[in-house]
Amino acid sequence: MSTPIDPRAARLRDRLRGALVAAAATPMAASGEVDLDVAEAYFRRLAETGADALAVLAHTGRGPYLAPDVRAGVIERACRTGVPVVAGVGGGAAPAAEEAKAAAAAGAGGVLVFPSPGDRAALHDEVWTAAGLPMIAFDLYTAPCPPNMLREVVRHPGVAGLKTALLSDAMGCQKAIALTRAAGRLAITGEDRMFGPSLLWGAEAALVGIAAASVPTTAAVLRAFRRDDLREFERASARLDRLAGATFTAPMEGYVQRMLWLAEAEGLIPATHAFDPYGPGLPDDERPGVLAAASA
Repeated sequence: MSTPIDPRAARLRDRLRGALVAAAATPMAASGEVDLDVAEAYFRRLAETGADALAVLAHTGRGPYLAPDVRAGVIERACRTGVPVVAGVGGGAAPAAEEAKAAAAAGAGGVLVFPSPGDRAALHDEVWTAAGLPMIAFDLYTAPCPPNMLREVVRHPGVAGLKTALLSDAMGCQKAIALTRAAGRLAITGEDRMFGPSLLWGAEAALVGIAAASVPTTAAVLRAFRRDDLREFERASARLDRLAGATFTAPMEGYVQRMLWLAEAEGLIPATHAFDPYGPGLPDDERPGVLAAASA
């Protein structure tokens, strides 16, 4: 049975239904420096090539590592694109509620709440009380949420939807989608390696790091699914699966650097800002395989 939802959360839920939300990277120099002009140009290209909305400062955007002034600048520049912007909050040293207030001041239309130890329902209540921004809850493979707690989180009046990113846990993904839809919230797939199946299981939108580059590859799957075009859905899913197999693989945290390689090759960002200083080092000979998978 659906549960009461605040009108602000309902508006974001309805606006994102059927949407592809690109979990954008944050273009950085090798030193970790962020050039906001470079970031804005990159965000605009994501929107121009098929992203209906942007999620900045999320896992892909390395939000927990960035200073408050940089975070504010990234949100403001993303908002200039004219598409809805959701900002990642929590997961780092600063309280999620504090980051949510700053995100609201910078113009974000919602927040993606990073999972954290302890009472996650209480965390969402703190974020909601502090900022009043509609929230997307986040069930992440590194810290999966127990079903009873997840059920409580998605019933929060300020929660618009849930992004599930459980990587290889098909049953967990199916359960999370079912709980979300039962609560009347938006089931959002973050399953880069189970993208097509998660749509078949009931996901109604996507917020994925694999759309940090090659946006049309991901968009084609979602669009074909919405048109009930089974043959194109199969073809597009196969292309996306090849790309995901080359980018979302061990070491898993290396996916950010792999997506930055791809974004550079596509001209979305310059080579000077195609670095992930917070991820594992990857061998140079891995790059050709990533680029080949994108063009296959």
